[in-house]
Amino acid sequence: FSASFRLCICCSISATREAGACRKQIAMPISEPQIEVPEGDIKKGAKLFKAKCAQCHTCEKGGNAKQGPPLWGVMGRTAGTYDGFGYSEANKNSGILWSDKHMYEYLINPKKYMPGTKMVFAGVKKDKERADLCAYLNAAK
Repeated sequence: FSASFRLCICCSISATREAGACRKQIAMPISEPQIEVPEGDIKKGAKLFKAKCAQCHTCEKGGNAKQGPPLWGVMGRTAGTYDGFGYSEANKNSGILWSDKHMYEYLINPKKYMPGTKMVFAGVKKDKERADLCAYLNAAK
């Protein structure tokens, strides 16, 4: 199968990733993007996190899950594995090991990067802001 197709388990039809013809599709692993992430500023990333992410996520050691999982230590963690949070099947089956490259691209448009994710967020379009958030998340461990 190509990365843009999934095979439905219950009805054996092929559907494009965007179509989502059936909720029981096998997710294709999302490969790490072959990109260079610009250097970010941790302090600016902290401010951006408060403004854009803190409504749904915590990022301090021992932080609780909110609408989204806590993000302390997210870099280097396998997607969909924080105990006690109800992840989507898309997230659990994405095969992502969170890195600055994955996070940088994911934050542009989470629903496009990981179709089926429960994350309701329009994304961060500015490259520098995404780089700053990645720097902040990399420091949060």
